[in-house]
Amino acid sequence: MTAALLKFIILPNVGYCTGRFRERGYEVAGKSEIRDRLRGLLDPVVALCSYMGISPMGVTLFGIFFSFIGAIYVANGKLFAGGIILIISGLADTIDGSLARSQGKVTTFGAFIDSVGDRVSEMAYFTGLVFYFMRYGQSDFTRYGQGNGTLVFFVLAALAGSFLTSYTRARAEGLGLECTVGVLERPERVALMIVGLIFGRVVLTAVIVFLAAMSIFTFLQRVQHIRKITTEKVGDSDSVL
Repeated sequence: MTAALLKFIILPNVGYCTGRFRERGYEVAGKSEIRDRLRGLLDPVVALCSYMGISPMGVTLFGIFFSFIGAIYVANGKLFAGGIILIISGLADTIDGSLARSQGKVTTFGAFIDSVGDRVSEMAYFTGLVFYFMRYGQSDFTRYGQGNGTLVFFVLAALAGSFLTSYTRARAEGLGLECTVGVLERPERVALMIVGLIFGRVVLTAVIVFLAAMSIFTFLQRVQHIRKITTEKVGDSDSVL
Protein backbone atom coordinates (compact mmCIF):
# COMPACT_ATOMS: atom_id res chain seq x y z
CA MET A 1 0.00 0.00 0.00
CA THR A 2 2.76 2.45 0.98
CA ALA A 3 4.84 1.52 -2.05
CA ALA A 4 1.84 2.02 -4.35
CA LEU A 5 1.12 5.41 -2.74
CA LEU A 6 4.70 6.53 -3.35
CA LYS A 7 4.87 5.15 -6.87
CA PHE A 8 1.56 6.33 -8.30
CA ILE A 9 0.59 9.40 -6.29
CA ILE A 10 3.31 11.14 -4.26
CA LEU A 11 6.38 10.80 -6.47
CA PRO A 12 4.66 11.67 -9.78
CA ASN A 13 3.23 14.82 -8.22
CA VAL A 14 6.62 15.79 -6.80
CA GLY A 15 8.09 15.28 -10.25
CA TYR A 16 5.33 17.43 -11.77
CA CYS A 17 5.93 20.23 -9.26
CA THR A 18 9.66 20.09 -9.93
CA GLY A 19 8.99 20.39 -13.65
CA ARG A 20 6.75 23.40 -13.08
CA PHE A 21 9.49 25.06 -11.03
CA ARG A 22 11.85 24.65 -14.00
CA GLU A 23 9.29 25.88 -16.54
CA ARG A 24 8.63 29.04 -14.58
CA GLY A 25 12.29 29.82 -14.04
CA TYR A 26 12.32 28.72 -10.40
CA GLU A 27 15.02 26.14 -11.04
CA VAL A 28 17.70 27.45 -8.74
CA ALA A 29 20.43 26.88 -11.28
CA GLY A 30 22.08 30.01 -9.97
CA LYS A 31 22.64 28.54 -6.51
CA SER A 32 26.16 27.40 -7.34
CA GLU A 33 26.87 30.79 -8.88
CA ILE A 34 25.68 32.55 -5.72
CA ARG A 35 27.88 30.30 -3.59
CA ASP A 36 30.87 30.99 -5.81
CA ARG A 37 30.29 34.73 -5.46
CA LEU A 38 30.01 34.42 -1.70
CA ARG A 39 33.24 32.47 -1.55
CA GLY A 40 34.83 35.15 -3.71
CA LEU A 41 33.75 37.82 -1.22
CA LEU A 42 35.29 35.76 1.56
CA ASP A 43 38.61 35.25 -0.22
CA PRO A 44 40.31 37.98 1.90
CA VAL A 45 39.20 36.16 5.06
CA VAL A 46 40.53 32.89 3.66
CA ALA A 47 43.83 34.58 2.81
CA LEU A 48 44.07 36.06 6.32
CA CYS A 49 43.38 32.68 7.95
CA SER A 50 45.99 31.06 5.74
CA TYR A 51 48.52 33.79 6.59
CA MET A 52 47.85 33.27 10.31
CA GLY A 53 48.36 29.54 9.96
CA ILE A 54 44.82 28.59 10.92
CA SER A 55 44.01 25.07 9.76
CA PRO A 56 40.86 24.14 7.83
CA MET A 57 39.99 21.60 10.52
CA GLY A 58 40.29 24.32 13.13
CA VAL A 59 37.81 26.47 11.21
CA THR A 60 35.41 23.53 10.88
CA LEU A 61 35.56 22.75 14.60
CA PHE A 62 35.18 26.44 15.41
CA GLY A 63 31.95 26.52 13.38
CA ILE A 64 30.59 23.43 15.13
CA PHE A 65 31.47 24.84 18.56
CA PHE A 66 29.78 28.15 17.76
CA SER A 67 26.63 26.35 16.62
CA PHE A 68 26.30 24.87 20.11
CA ILE A 69 26.80 28.29 21.67
CA GLY A 70 24.14 29.72 19.36
CA ALA A 71 21.76 26.87 20.18
CA ILE A 72 22.10 27.63 23.89
CA TYR A 73 21.22 31.27 23.24
CA VAL A 74 18.19 30.21 21.22
CA ALA A 75 17.02 27.77 23.89
CA ASN A 76 17.12 30.63 26.40
CA GLY A 77 15.04 32.94 24.23
CA LYS A 78 17.88 35.11 22.91
CA LEU A 79 16.92 34.70 19.26
CA PHE A 80 18.78 37.67 17.79
CA ALA A 81 22.07 36.63 19.41
CA GLY A 82 21.48 33.08 18.20
CA GLY A 83 20.98 34.37 14.67
CA ILE A 84 24.21 36.39 14.73
CA ILE A 85 26.14 33.40 16.02
CA LEU A 86 24.59 31.23 13.30
CA ILE A 87 25.93 33.70 10.72
CA ILE A 88 29.43 33.28 12.18
CA SER A 89 29.07 29.50 12.25
CA GLY A 90 27.80 29.49 8.67
CA LEU A 91 30.70 31.64 7.47
CA ALA A 92 33.13 29.22 9.09
CA ASP A 93 31.45 26.39 7.23
CA THR A 94 31.75 28.39 4.00
CA ILE A 95 35.46 29.17 4.21
CA ASP A 96 36.86 25.90 5.56
CA GLY A 97 36.76 24.22 2.15
CA SER A 98 38.32 27.22 0.41
CA LEU A 99 41.01 27.36 3.09
CA ALA A 100 41.77 23.67 2.62
CA ARG A 101 42.17 24.17 -1.12
CA SER A 102 44.37 27.24 -0.70
CA GLN A 103 46.66 25.38 1.70
CA GLY A 104 46.68 22.17 -0.29
CA LYS A 105 45.14 20.30 2.63
CA VAL A 106 42.07 18.79 0.96
CA THR A 107 41.56 15.35 2.50
CA THR A 108 38.80 12.75 2.51
CA PHE A 109 38.66 12.85 6.29
CA GLY A 110 38.32 16.63 6.24
CA ALA A 111 35.38 16.39 3.84
CA PHE A 112 33.84 13.73 6.08
CA ILE A 113 34.16 15.87 9.20
CA ASP A 114 32.77 18.87 7.32
CA SER A 115 29.65 16.93 6.32
CA VAL A 116 29.17 15.42 9.76
CA GLY A 117 29.70 18.86 11.31
CA ASP A 118 26.89 20.25 9.14
CA ARG A 119 24.49 17.67 10.56
CA VAL A 120 25.69 18.30 14.12
CA SER A 121 25.21 22.05 13.72
CA GLU A 122 21.70 21.62 12.36
CA MET A 123 20.82 19.22 15.14
CA ALA A 124 22.10 21.71 17.72
CA TYR A 125 20.01 24.59 16.41
CA PHE A 126 16.85 22.55 15.98
CA THR A 127 17.30 21.19 19.50
CA GLY A 128 17.66 24.74 20.75
CA LEU A 129 14.41 25.61 18.98
CA VAL A 130 12.63 22.66 20.58
CA PHE A 131 13.64 23.90 24.03
CA TYR A 132 12.73 27.47 23.09
CA PHE A 133 9.20 26.59 22.00
CA MET A 134 8.73 24.27 24.97
CA ARG A 135 9.68 27.08 27.34
CA TYR A 136 8.25 30.13 25.60
CA GLY A 137 5.93 28.95 22.85
CA GLN A 138 2.71 28.63 24.84
CA SER A 139 2.76 32.08 26.41
CA ASP A 140 4.09 33.85 23.32
CA PHE A 141 1.85 32.32 20.70
CA THR A 142 -1.51 31.64 22.35
CA ARG A 143 -2.86 34.87 20.89
CA TYR A 144 -2.11 33.43 17.43
CA GLY A 145 -3.90 30.20 18.33
CA GLN A 146 -0.68 28.17 18.34
CA GLY A 147 0.42 26.11 21.29
CA ASN A 148 3.97 25.01 21.93
CA GLY A 149 3.16 21.39 21.08
CA THR A 150 2.30 22.35 17.51
CA LEU A 151 5.45 24.44 17.12
CA VAL A 152 7.65 21.67 18.54
CA PHE A 153 6.07 19.27 16.04
CA PHE A 154 7.00 21.56 13.14
CA VAL A 155 10.55 21.92 14.45
CA LEU A 156 10.91 18.14 14.62
CA ALA A 157 9.39 17.80 11.15
CA ALA A 158 11.88 20.36 9.82
CA LEU A 159 14.72 18.47 11.52
CA ALA A 160 13.55 15.15 10.05
CA GLY A 161 13.17 16.66 6.58
CA SER A 162 16.62 18.25 6.74
CA PHE A 163 18.30 15.01 7.80
CA LEU A 164 16.39 12.95 5.21
CA THR A 165 17.37 15.43 2.49
CA SER A 166 21.03 15.08 3.42
CA TYR A 167 20.82 11.31 3.87
CA THR A 168 19.28 10.69 0.45
CA ARG A 169 22.17 12.50 -1.20
CA ALA A 170 24.76 10.65 0.89
CA ARG A 171 23.13 7.27 0.23
CA ALA A 172 22.79 7.99 -3.49
CA GLU A 173 26.43 9.04 -3.77
CA GLY A 174 27.39 5.89 -1.86
CA LEU A 175 25.67 3.97 -4.66
CA GLY A 176 27.57 5.96 -7.27
CA LEU A 177 24.62 8.20 -8.21
CA GLU A 178 24.53 11.99 -8.48
CA CYS A 179 21.87 13.62 -6.31
CA THR A 180 22.19 17.39 -5.93
CA VAL A 181 18.63 18.28 -6.94
CA GLY A 182 16.22 20.00 -4.59
CA VAL A 183 14.71 23.39 -3.92
CA LEU A 184 15.85 23.63 -0.30
CA GLU A 185 19.39 22.49 0.46
CA ARG A 186 21.40 23.29 3.54
CA PRO A 187 22.56 26.82 2.55
CA GLU A 188 18.94 27.85 1.99
CA ARG A 189 17.86 26.26 5.28
CA VAL A 190 20.57 28.12 7.17
CA ALA A 191 19.73 31.43 5.47
CA LEU A 192 16.05 31.05 6.34
CA MET A 193 16.89 30.13 9.92
CA ILE A 194 19.02 33.25 10.25
CA VAL A 195 16.16 35.41 8.94
CA GLY A 196 13.71 33.85 11.39
CA LEU A 197 16.00 34.24 14.38
CA ILE A 198 16.96 37.83 13.63
CA PHE A 199 13.44 39.08 12.88
CA GLY A 200 11.84 37.48 15.91
CA ARG A 201 9.23 35.01 17.02
CA VAL A 202 6.45 35.53 14.52
CA VAL A 203 8.78 35.38 11.52
CA LEU A 204 10.60 32.43 13.09
CA THR A 205 7.32 30.53 13.39
CA ALA A 206 6.58 31.08 9.69
CA VAL A 207 10.12 30.03 8.79
CA ILE A 208 9.88 26.81 10.80
CA VAL A 209 6.59 25.82 9.16
CA PHE A 210 8.07 26.60 5.74
CA LEU A 211 11.24 24.64 6.51
CA ALA A 212 9.19 21.64 7.63
CA ALA A 213 7.14 21.59 4.43
CA MET A 214 9.90 22.36 1.95
CA SER A 215 12.59 20.15 3.46
CA ILE A 216 10.23 17.17 3.25
CA PHE A 217 9.34 18.22 -0.31
CA THR A 218 13.05 18.36 -1.17
CA PHE A 219 13.53 14.88 0.29
CA LEU A 220 10.73 13.58 -1.95
CA GLN A 221 12.27 15.41 -4.92
CA ARG A 222 15.48 13.50 -4.38
CA VAL A 223 13.66 10.18 -4.00
CA GLN A 224 11.86 10.91 -7.27
CA HIS A 225 15.18 11.84 -8.93
CA ILE A 226 16.87 8.60 -7.83
CA ARG A 227 13.83 6.57 -8.83
CA LYS A 228 13.93 8.16 -12.28
CA ILE A 229 17.61 7.53 -12.98
CA THR A 230 17.58 4.01 -11.54
CA THR A 231 14.44 2.90 -13.37
CA GLU A 232 16.16 3.77 -16.63
CA LYS A 233 18.19 0.63 -16.03
CA VAL A 234 16.49 -2.53 -17.24
CA GLY A 235 14.65 -4.36 -14.46
CA ASP A 236 15.59 -1.86 -11.79
CA SER A 237 12.07 -0.48 -11.33
CA ASP A 238 10.81 -3.68 -9.71
CA SER A 239 13.66 -3.64 -7.22
CA VAL A 240 12.98 -0.03 -6.24
CA LEU A 241 9.23 -0.19 -5.62
